[in-house]
Amino acid sequence: MTGEHSRKSHYARPLDMRRGRVEMAHGGGGRAMSQLIDELFRGAFDHPALQQGDDCAVLEQPNGRLVMATDSHVVSPLFFPGGDIGSLAVHGTVNDVVTSGAKPLWLSAGFILEEGFPLADLKRIVDSMAAAARDAGVVIVTGDTKVVERGHGDGVFINTTGVGVLDEGLDLSGSRARPGDAILVNGFLGDHGVAIMASRENLEFSTSIRSDSASLQDLVATMTAAAPEIHCLRDPTRGGLAATLNEIARQSGVGVTIREADIPVREEVDAACELLGLDPLYVANEGKIVAFCPAESAPLLLETMRAHPLGQDAAIIGEVVDDPNGFVEMETAFGGRRKVDWIAGEQLPRIC
Repeated sequence: MTGEHSRKSHYARPLDMRRGRVEMAHGGGGRAMSQLIDELFRGAFDHPALQQGDDCAVLEQPNGRLVMATDSHVVSPLFFPGGDIGSLAVHGTVNDVVTSGAKPLWLSAGFILEEGFPLADLKRIVDSMAAAARDAGVVIVTGDTKVVERGHGDGVFINTTGVGVLDEGLDLSGSRARPGDAILVNGFLGDHGVAIMASRENLEFSTSIRSDSASLQDLVATMTAAAPEIHCLRDPTRGGLAATLNEIARQSGVGVTIREADIPVREEVDAACELLGLDPLYVANEGKIVAFCPAESAPLLLETMRAHPLGQDAAIIGEVVDDPNGFVEMETAFGGRRKVDWIAGEQLPRIC
């Protein structure tokens, strides 16, 4: 508390978090920027490394292999059913780290703010980000703030970099899928992308569609403990399940067959996709994981996933096949087969 009062005593008056707006001076390196960092960012992201005030964080070296991932977040709108850009910035990077089987430890946070952005909205985003980090068991230890002129940004962009530690014995990679592997997902697909689009276009459905944005570290830890022989984990974000399966097929030099009847998609999401001219296979997710494991491990892994709150609707959706061409095909509900190719362009821009 003494240090906090000492910092705030340098400022003539506190930031107006209700009516104030981001000014160019907040990114200029002077007193205004120092006040924004002290009263907003340091107050929310409370960690000794951050409170030290240095240009870097000095951290104790953990035992194990280090895993690092970075992601930039430009979602529009900034607030949507089930989340906002703040929680999304944590979840997206944490999930990239945990797909290796690692335990996420630390995050950096870089903010690009547009002049005129309401401080009340910025505080809401920062508070959401801090809460998401606490829930994910990670700490934000360093960061950066820049301000661009009015009309040269879109409110807020956030870059996060995550660092985690990976124990010996786990070796998960997109290059390790093998013919005969079962493919599992932990629940309904397409929720995030459809929630964003519905919010962006002010669409109303009879049932609320909410983003599935969530940190998956606890679910993945449970999965790898039960089935350490898992070959690959991947979160199907941009490009959805289709892009993820094509990525893995290319990395591993195998083919993939999935079954339309076994892929979990909510009726309201399916209906919204039909209305918007979208294919749920290509719609982004932010709280889903795709797992590749030996077929004999699949029943135990499925049971383990369904016992977790984030995996209650898990399903086995297909298998890996021997195909040097790396094709991804789907057995349709009508008994036919169709190729699930890479999407040309982007179905939904600015969804993460």
